[in-house]
Amino acid sequence: MWPPGTYRSVSPIKNSPEFSARLLAWHKRHGRHDLPWQNTRDAYRIWVAEIMLQQTQVAAVIPYYLRFIERFPDIAALAVASQDDVLRLWSGLGYYSRARNLQRAAQLVAERHCGVFPRALKDIEALPGIGRSTAAAVAAFAYGTRAAILDGNVKRVLARHFAVAGFPGDKRVENRLWQLAEEQLPPRAIGRYTQAIMDLGATLCTRARPACAECPLAQSCQALALGRVRDFPAPRPAKAVPTRATQMLLLVRAGELLLEKRPPSGIWGGLWSLPEIDDGTDATRHCRSHYGCSIGAPQRLAPLAHGFTHFKLQIQPLLCPVKKLAPTARAPGQIWLSLEEAHGAAIPVPVRKLIERLLASSKRDRLAHFHPS
Repeated sequence: MWPPGTYRSVSPIKNSPEFSARLLAWHKRHGRHDLPWQNTRDAYRIWVAEIMLQQTQVAAVIPYYLRFIERFPDIAALAVASQDDVLRLWSGLGYYSRARNLQRAAQLVAERHCGVFPRALKDIEALPGIGRSTAAAVAAFAYGTRAAILDGNVKRVLARHFAVAGFPGDKRVENRLWQLAEEQLPPRAIGRYTQAIMDLGATLCTRARPACAECPLAQSCQALALGRVRDFPAPRPAKAVPTRATQMLLLVRAGELLLEKRPPSGIWGGLWSLPEIDDGTDATRHCRSHYGCSIGAPQRLAPLAHGFTHFKLQIQPLLCPVKKLAPTARAPGQIWLSLEEAHGAAIPVPVRKLIERLLASSKRDRLAHFHPS
């Protein structure tokens, strides 16, 4: 066994044109050619897709992408939009800093580049939310720039083909993978090659069930020759995921629900969410002092768990019927919306799930009223 955190190749690597040639030939027959962001040189549309595809599967991205492009068809439209509109269309995709950075980058393109997406890699990478790999992908697809990408799919293909041991998140391993990614670039057809290696990782060289028998690189894959395909790339070192707990207040008054704006940065930054209190905080007193309302006895609803990359959130919802609201209670960053309006607002996924519970409960109550048992 090789020591953890090291990388090694079975044999010296040579820059062989066969790697890219086999990939291009395979992609022509078996690759994906009809995704909504393909068959265009529009850098804006390509860029939006690349940002959405960060840490999100293609199937999940497609409906969000189509709605987003319909609402914001170009950089100018995105730059002048309200953040609420942007986050509302992003709601459910997660990693909301991507949406905030996307809009900020559009504003910078409008200010610094006269609304035209830049061509130079250094200018693309200077925009918020765009790293080396994303910048290269946009430049390759939009402008044919000869630059290597290294997303999760490409890391897996290269780590297996060249038997690069170690976790790709380790800096030394990542540097080796970047070197290999650059060495395999063909002299031309960069856009098609970039799509080909991404598609191979997404469809055949998958994490759980790689289809090695169908792979165009099987004859030269070093992990396959060793009989150790599943060992590459090495998984993230095990680390305990902490659990955090919070109580979310469902303040309901005359069919309306109170939402408040999250801080602009951090988890769910800029989204509308439910008020939260720590376990042990007196909900009745908190609602009176923070929201100017008197409530009935809070009702504990079924808890809800939500997972993030680095921690798990355990949510205890408290249904708080509002009996009286002070006339001056409406404060900046707070809004009362009908349940239907709240469900369509820019809200996090767990908040949407809790509102859906309320909507379902309200529907059951109406049916029971009209059809008493």
